[in-house]
Amino acid sequence: MKSRQRTRKITIAALLIAIGILIPMISPLKIILEPASFTLASHVSTFIAMFISPYVAIAVAIGTAFGFMLGGFPIVVTLRAASHLIFSYFGAKYLAKHPSTLENSKSKWLYSLLIGVLHAACEVVVVSIFYFGGNLSTAYYDKGLLLSVMGLVGVGTVIHSMVDLELAQIVWRALPAGAIKTN
Repeated sequence: MKSRQRTRKITIAALLIAIGILIPMISPLKIILEPASFTLASHVSTFIAMFISPYVAIAVAIGTAFGFMLGGFPIVVTLRAASHLIFSYFGAKYLAKHPSTLENSKSKWLYSLLIGVLHAACEVVVVSIFYFGGNLSTAYYDKGLLLSVMGLVGVGTVIHSMVDLELAQIVWRALPAGAIKTN
């Protein structure tokens, strides 16, 4: 029985990785605030993985980052995707210990905000390294560190993360009972 559950989790993780790679590549739902851009629903597979388990969340974060690398995305984008390991692991760990968090609107909003802040902090660190290394487009430097990195990447990622968490919950609730049950 454990072998079947493990196979099911691996299959679900693989499908979520594929979705997580595909959405940014084909989605017309992009919000561009030069120099940053945000693809709506690009984190949905990561959040769904977090609803399942910390290990599925890690697999999806690694898989999507690897997919970005193979897809020829700029290294800063690939490393931003790799930074999702941190927020997805800790977010999934928290949900595993507190499964009712997303059932109450107040605790769901607080969880979403805190995960969004962690998500943004990780991405800001990645982009800051490139910013200070002089390896970003001139649009970042034209707007300056505060607006381009802290504002657009930082605050923008918090908002983007919170929207994508809500979208992930909509998808999750629409699935038939037991469709992704892995226990």
